[in-house]
Amino acid sequence: MKTDTEIRAEGMRLLMKGLGEVNAERFLALMNREKFDYTIWRRQQWQHETVKSLAEKARELRRLSQS
Repeated sequence: MKTDTEIRAEGMRLLMKGLGEVNAERFLALMNREKFDYTIWRRQQWQHETVKSLAEKARELRRLSQS
């Protein structure tokens, strides 16, 4: 199991890799500013989706990325 420090370091590395340093910092500032509950967001994120609809969206994204 990873320590809290290791998780924070890996999270920052992935954020910076995906967003760049400036946008990673902006993302963190936005998250700290908002009243955001990640657990509630995750529970509600796919609430109106089915496995079939998500699979169709994934196939479409793959198709578009290969174009």
